Amino acid sequence: MFDVHSDILVDITVRRQSGERDVFKKYHYEKLKKGGIDGFIAAVWVDRDDIDPLDRMMQILKEGLKELEDIKDIAQLVLKYEDFDEIKNKGKMQIILGCEGLSGIKGNLDYLELLYKMGVRCASLTWNEENELATGVKGDKNRGLTKLGKECVKKLEKLGILIDVSHANEKTFWDICEVSEKPIIASHSNVYSLCRHVRNLKDEQIKAIFEKNGVIGINAYPDFLDEVNPTIYKFVEHIDYVVEKIGIDYVALGFDYCDFLGEKVTSGLEDASKSEKVIELLIKKGYKEEDIEKIMYKNIKRVFKHTLNFDISKN
Repeated sequence: MFDVHSDILVDITVRRQSGERDVFKKYHYEKLKKGGIDGFIAAVWVDRDDIDPLDRMMQILKEGLKELEDIKDIAQLVLKYEDFDEIKNKGKMQIILGCEGLSGIKGNLDYLELLYKMGVRCASLTWNEENELATGVKGDKNRGLTKLGKECVKKLEKLGILIDVSHANEKTFWDICEVSEKPIIASHSNVYSLCRHVRNLKDEQIKAIFEKNGVIGINAYPDFLDEVNPTIYKFVEHIDYVVEKIGIDYVALGFDYCDFLGEKVTSGLEDASKSEKVIELLIKKGYKEEDIEKIMYKNIKRVFKHTLNFDISKN
């Protein structure tokens, strides 16, 4: 499986800054392997209010890249499309760096080239906040992309960085759909019709991602699954709903596990080691092997094929 959204880099950064090393091997690797996950998007999430967002972004990238160097025997960054299979054939985990919001660039689009050179291949313009580029779900509902944000979308696509619309408010979502020319993803978002949370996607948005040839990564965080009884069965219901609405080719797994951050968990999907149980349920429901493979990894690979072949050194 390929997990389209993971906050492991935050845990790595916190622990490394307190003096620990081999964080990935100590706390994450075995859970991922047990759960059948052999690749993921590692999010650079600027999660603190007490520090400059640029400093925090660079701290996470620095500690994350150092950790990746330490675990190069078991994991490797995906920088171009061919890397997926090359890394898998080596028996290593495939990791894509992604920015969960771009508040860290402080409205300076020149930083995007630096992020690309550091290995970033996926980015959302905002987390929940309003920033110089866009508006998150906690911002003004009438505010979407700024003029600079529209320039940012074009530059991200030119560089070869996949655009993620999770956390964007509706106005920003539709602005991105209008400006972007390549597929987009919602890396860790669920279905609003099944769970009326502001972070979830309405049917019109689900259809728009289909029309952009993107994917929706279904999220295991309990608040986005069900208001009363969030379970692994509800997780699969969200998969079913998207498949029925727009087809099997547009669903992925964006688990967003937060157990290691001390957050609440979903029954049956408490941590990454339980991920395989989703596949077991899909088999029981009658999903074909080929369709399950699409949900597990083929759909997200298809989307990345549109963005991962750009060579910045030739531009």
